[in-house]
Amino acid sequence: MNERPGPADSVAGWDPAPFEVTDEITPGPVTALAGLFDLAAPAGPLPPLWHWLYFLDRPAQHDLGPDGHPLAGGFMPPIPDRRRMFAGGRWTAQAPLRVGDVVTRRSSLAAVTPKRGRSGELLFTTVRHEFRRDGRTVGVEEQDIVYRSGPGFTPSAVKRPVEPEPGPWRIDVTADPVLLFRFSALTYNAHRIHYDRPYATEVEGHSGLVVHGPLLALLLAELPRRAGRSVTALEFRARAPLYDRQPFTATGGPGTDLRVIGPGGVTAMTMNVTTSS
Repeated sequence: MNERPGPADSVAGWDPAPFEVTDEITPGPVTALAGLFDLAAPAGPLPPLWHWLYFLDRPAQHDLGPDGHPLAGGFMPPIPDRRRMFAGGRWTAQAPLRVGDVVTRRSSLAAVTPKRGRSGELLFTTVRHEFRRDGRTVGVEEQDIVYRSGPGFTPSAVKRPVEPEPGPWRIDVTADPVLLFRFSALTYNAHRIHYDRPYATEVEGHSGLVVHGPLLALLLAELPRRAGRSVTALEFRARAPLYDRQPFTATGGPGTDLRVIGPGGVTAMTMNVTTSS
């Protein structure tokens, strides 16, 4: 009997070329995300990670796979029955981005690491983005994405910790389906786990609509910004999924790791930041 090829076998020889995208930082997406957060549009430099509203991939409908992501191309690995999870990332700002800037993002595949987890073979990829304005690098980002081939999400047994005390910085959120839909639209994210409940629960095995990992990271990065701190670097890691209609808190304080705390005190994401003030 032939064994089903795993992720490590499927990506043998896979070496996608770097590519560049140029975009203008226009005011519309900034105003839209501010509205999602019930804020006035920020003036001055683009807040940390708000560049995710730009450089968006807009594939043709026939190029999408059954999960809503592009079926092939870019840095999508050639894995059968692919499942995608946003695992974390890093961002370093070398100069501020502002509305009106024209910026070029150069993207490359920085690392591909097959691993074996409790649920089978996994493929960890790291995509590196370099942002240049007028020929000068203004920021560097790395995103860690995990891919798995086969059945849907298998929840881990989570120890219920004592719920940590929220820090002095705090944002309380309950992500209803409307908020998730609006964020998907803002980031042109067609992954069905965020808006198609039957697909999310019956095909990928989740407990509900999944709250976007980038949305959690943006909320954590908002904490020091709203406290008047200028973020120059950050690193974050997704630790557990959150679902729609579950209340959660983004919290932390100066000199501590920031975290998203979900129901039962479970930590869904952590972030550490470097600030200049």
